[in-house]
Amino acid sequence: MKLKDIYSFVVKRGIEKDPRSKGQIMDLLAESKKEFRKLKGIDARCYDKERFANPYADTRILNGDPNSDVRSIIVGIDMEGPELLVADRLNEKGKNIDLVMAHHPEGRAWANFYDVMHLQEAGFAKLGVPLEVGKELLKERIGEVARAVSGANHLRSVDIAKLLDIPYICVHTPADNHVTSYLQNIFDRRKPKTLNDALNILKAIPEYTDALKKHAGPNILIGEGKKKCGKVFVDMTGGTEGPKRIFSRLSQAGVGTIVAMHLSEEHFKMAKAEFINVIIAGHIASDTLGLNLLLDALERKEKMNIVPCSGFVRIRR
Repeated sequence: MKLKDIYSFVVKRGIEKDPRSKGQIMDLLAESKKEFRKLKGIDARCYDKERFANPYADTRILNGDPNSDVRSIIVGIDMEGPELLVADRLNEKGKNIDLVMAHHPEGRAWANFYDVMHLQEAGFAKLGVPLEVGKELLKERIGEVARAVSGANHLRSVDIAKLLDIPYICVHTPADNHVTSYLQNIFDRRKPKTLNDALNILKAIPEYTDALKKHAGPNILIGEGKKKCGKVFVDMTGGTEGPKRIFSRLSQAGVGTIVAMHLSEEHFKMAKAEFINVIIAGHIASDTLGLNLLLDALERKEKMNIVPCSGFVRIRR
């Protein structure tokens, strides 16, 4: 399978699992083309034309010939300098690694990954939060995240991949869309009555069972096991944590329990003040589940040799 075909495939699968409608995504892509047509000179030359077909700023081919053949992929949650050196060392030992796949964004995909946070507007709208309210609340949070990442050395790992001549890709939101859709469908179908019921649903999923053994599994962060769940909202896509002020709106919309990958201390305090239960599924376990679901789809298309690394555990379904 060609590297460019893997890239196109993960983007397409991400769109299929996106909380937005196909029409909304097509409008977004069309808006990028319209934006580009208004640019001239250096601004036009520097424009990221991947935005014409890929709505996920945090998913990009970072290095390598798009036409190169890929049969073996080393996959991990954070694939940076050390992991790239591991891939190079494995190749020296005859393992024939064709591609390094990171989940968390690197390089230019990290520099403006916050652009995907607009996806959260659709998730909030589905719960009954007016779209314009979601946009206004996210505007402040996106600014916070943009400022936080602006000073980073974004190209550090990409430069290493170039020096080692290793094909390199990051796949973030398409994988997160998979875990969000998968878990939301389970909770909608099984309708757990209590937080313990919801927690046990997570614990039975292999990725979370494995995480429990490593002391990184699901736990109740806010609430008690016997409390009623109410409406369960799985909040695991859209780049990173959403706006801190969203919790009052979610409470008004009838959300009783949020299932999330992680929650900052400020978000924790705001959720608690609104009497919303929170279950933390586990960051790395949730990322692993999303990657596994995506890789299952990829391997149904063409069998690959997957080498797990950096917190990722390959579990097939």
